[in-house]
Amino acid sequence: MINNPRKMALLLMFLPLFSTALLAEYSAIDGKPPVTQRVIAEGEHQYRMRCARCHGEKGDGHGSVAKFLDPRPRDFTMGMFKFRTTATGALPTDDDLFRTITRGIPGTAMPSWQGLPEELRWALIYYIKTFAEDFSDPELAAEKSVIILTAKVASSPESIAKGEQLFQRNKCWECHGNQLRGDGRTNLKNDWGHPTRVPNLRYRWNFKGGSNAENIIYRFIAGLNGTAMPSYEDSITGDDRWHLANYLVSQAEDGFKQDMIFKVEPTTAPIPLDLDAEIWRTVAATPIFLQGQTILQPAWVNNAVTMLEVRALYNDNEIGFLIEWDDPAEDRVHHPNREVKQFQDQYVKVFGEIPREPGIFRDAIALQFPLNAKMGRVMPPFLGSPNRPVMQWLWQSDRADRVEEAVLQGIQRPIQRRQDADQQVRSRARWSEGRWRMVMIRPLATDGRHDVKFSPGSIIPIAFNAWDGSNGEHGMVMGLSTWHLLYLDQPGSELFNNLQSMLWFFDVSRTYAPR
Repeated sequence: MINNPRKMALLLMFLPLFSTALLAEYSAIDGKPPVTQRVIAEGEHQYRMRCARCHGEKGDGHGSVAKFLDPRPRDFTMGMFKFRTTATGALPTDDDLFRTITRGIPGTAMPSWQGLPEELRWALIYYIKTFAEDFSDPELAAEKSVIILTAKVASSPESIAKGEQLFQRNKCWECHGNQLRGDGRTNLKNDWGHPTRVPNLRYRWNFKGGSNAENIIYRFIAGLNGTAMPSYEDSITGDDRWHLANYLVSQAEDGFKQDMIFKVEPTTAPIPLDLDAEIWRTVAATPIFLQGQTILQPAWVNNAVTMLEVRALYNDNEIGFLIEWDDPAEDRVHHPNREVKQFQDQYVKVFGEIPREPGIFRDAIALQFPLNAKMGRVMPPFLGSPNRPVMQWLWQSDRADRVEEAVLQGIQRPIQRRQDADQQVRSRARWSEGRWRMVMIRPLATDGRHDVKFSPGSIIPIAFNAWDGSNGEHGMVMGLSTWHLLYLDQPGSELFNNLQSMLWFFDVSRTYAPR
């Protein structure tokens, strides 16, 4: 058991990232060892060393860190597993369990154990099966319930069109939303009574049970045991299964590369507040990855906003940002009396400690810039410090189109908010079909002595924070990015390409890809 809070925070923060590496699809292993007491004993040893802190010593999902994780670790004693190639309600095959352990579950704290020798992964599976009596009942053998698929139908415009019709006809949008962002229903609970969110099917790299068409078919034919996702085995049959899967694959983004530097494009045109202005479509979006705030207590590892898409423009007078992010619920109210001031632990408990439902906390987004232009290679700490303050632009959904500018000098120092007359950031925001879009525009330079200055050719650090109100996020319970470099591009300059090459050489960027 990990008692050091910093070590536990690092464990919780990086476990989800370990499962985002590109892995191949796994099938049965010819070298599967026989089930013997020695192999099961080795599996028990591996389980206690690697799995018990999440899944519990008894396999009941009550490990020492389970209360901090969402989704909760699987309760093996119930014999209820989500990712299977067997009919709804049936047990998984051994190969199903092997795939899950090998691949991990993206978007959760379940990492990939690809680096563990195959024989140890099989030993783990044999031991995990001892937690549920159903595995020892021959009448319930998983092999009796394996789903047989028809011959693969290759993806094509015709197949995708048929799949879209099936998506509408079967009312998949009632939960998944018209744009597949999970904004259809927000009041779902699993069989354990825990609130759950409908997955965002736009993020293919985050598909939990595999991202190719075959794996997707098994998800909607087998259903996800213990969740609100039912089986469509009787209503979607034959080639229609492939058509729907091909449609879902076609709508999902393949992945993205997280660069540490992104470009602000020059323009001679006015920078518009209009969220739908054509000029924003001419600028490539830069993806910004966010993770939970684990720097200060209480640590939070279940942030709902995991990626922003940012476009930036500047002209002779102003700089503007168009920021977009997926959010299944529009949270435009805020009840300060529901904010949690004292937490029970060094980490935020997932259930029962903060209200995680729509209508209590607002959505919000913030940009941070260091105020010291000569800070050198040392970035400011999170929320700044007395010697390295930061400027924050904070937009909160319950305050219409107002952005609050403030100087931050660390968590122990009071926030220095600008007077209303000195606020210079203009903004506009809109939520629609599970997605926020907002624009922030500010003059390149201001009269304020303590303010960030933008100029052509300059490189300025920038960081982002995000709060999803219906996920219970408020105060220090938030998602945040690392520091990135903002470059105001100059025509004819090779500086941006040179910086990208240098950062690539030092392996600073990260790629997120589907499995």
